[in-house]
Amino acid sequence: MDKFSAQRWNAVSIVGATASCEAARALKGKRFLSTEAPRLPLAGCTMPAACLCVYKKYPDRRAASRREEDKTGLRRPVAGAPERRGKRGRRSTDE
Repeated sequence: MDKFSAQRWNAVSIVGATASCEAARALKGKRFLSTEAPRLPLAGCTMPAACLCVYKKYPDRRAASRREEDKTGLRRPVAGAPERRGKRGRRSTDE
């Protein structure tokens, strides 16, 4: 992955203090692309002069991998799919 691609998917979440405002609590756990994240203090912040909210950075917007093979590193065969490795190759020289 090149540097530009990695930067395109950088994400942030908003982490509020223990006594954060309702606007910050409503966004707890939600990730935003870095370029689309709301500015701090949040628009609905009830204490903008004393806001302690910060951004937590992530390399990706997704919280967890969606593919099993990404989690384990092993590619699993599809259940019921025929085995393909025994077939002859595409090239005329393959036996």
